[in-house]
Amino acid sequence: MKKKIWKALLSMLTVGCLCASATIFAAQEEPPVEMTPVTSDTQETQVKSYLTGEMVPESIGRRRPVAIMLSNVKIACPQSGIANAGVVYEAPVEGDITRLMAVFEDYDSLGRIGSVRSCRDYYLFYANEFDAIYAHFGQAVYALQYLDAHNIDNLNGLEMDGTAYYRTTDRKAPHNAYTDFSYLQKGIELKGYRQTYKEDYQGHYLFAEDGTETTLDGGSAANVVRLDNFRDNHPWFEYDAATKKYNRFQFGEAQTDELTGAQLQCDNIILQYSAYQPYDANGYLNIDTQSGGQGKFITRGKAIDIRWEKDSPWGITHYYDSNEQEIRLNPGKTWVEIVQNDRIDSVTYQ
Repeated sequence: MKKKIWKALLSMLTVGCLCASATIFAAQEEPPVEMTPVTSDTQETQVKSYLTGEMVPESIGRRRPVAIMLSNVKIACPQSGIANAGVVYEAPVEGDITRLMAVFEDYDSLGRIGSVRSCRDYYLFYANEFDAIYAHFGQAVYALQYLDAHNIDNLNGLEMDGTAYYRTTDRKAPHNAYTDFSYLQKGIELKGYRQTYKEDYQGHYLFAEDGTETTLDGGSAANVVRLDNFRDNHPWFEYDAATKKYNRFQFGEAQTDELTGAQLQCDNIILQYSAYQPYDANGYLNIDTQSGGQGKFITRGKAIDIRWEKDSPWGITHYYDSNEQEIRLNPGKTWVEIVQNDRIDSVTYQ
């Protein structure tokens, strides 16, 4: 009886070992299985940015941007956070200095943004072209008619110091007003402003089709663009063929972002020649944002002549080439330079 039991156990062990061997052998011979990556249900949809034409998360690309006024005098440089702006406007103000308006959609992680300075009326029209919330610390009197009439949603530091803005100790007033995502969010929520684009907004710029780039074949050389029309900071841009971007300089040196130390760069430059007249003896300027005019479009080391026109007083400015085709920017950052009509000859190209 015991012999029969041992024979049965031995038989079972033999069969088990053979099966295990067969299984191992089969696993070794079987071709490797290609694993398809699993896409998380929480992965965010990518959309094309209205500011840069680049693919960005929907929470950024469809969030209403903020257009923040930045000081651009030497004592206030370098600015903080400006490298994250998708579009930057530079325009003259009184005293032959310039002020910058940086349009942001991606600013959540910035430690600080600033320094924030006051409004001039023409910037309100530029900001509204992007359906932006306009952030400023005070204003010239000539802007009050538009602010008081609520023509544009805005966060005014004169009313919201400590709410939408805070003061730093490393710079002296008036160059020590700053903001960041949390402060801007507090201000936006307090004002009850919508935080997504209006339903009929279709974007400002046209961009090169996917897989193509705008090269401006036949355009004139523009490897160095000097804007000596701005007589305080004398800015210029230098094209880097390796990166296909323009590096920004002013006050005789590279213009950098204080948060990163990196030099500011852009992919497109638009010169918008504009008529103007003084408002008063103090030098406040009444820059024409409405009547249209001439200009230049500069990208990839080339420049072409363009013209610009507005589709309505508070609407979007469109730019057209010599064939009456609306220009297509290369995806990336854009600087818009407002050049006074009587200073066009002070802009030079190499």
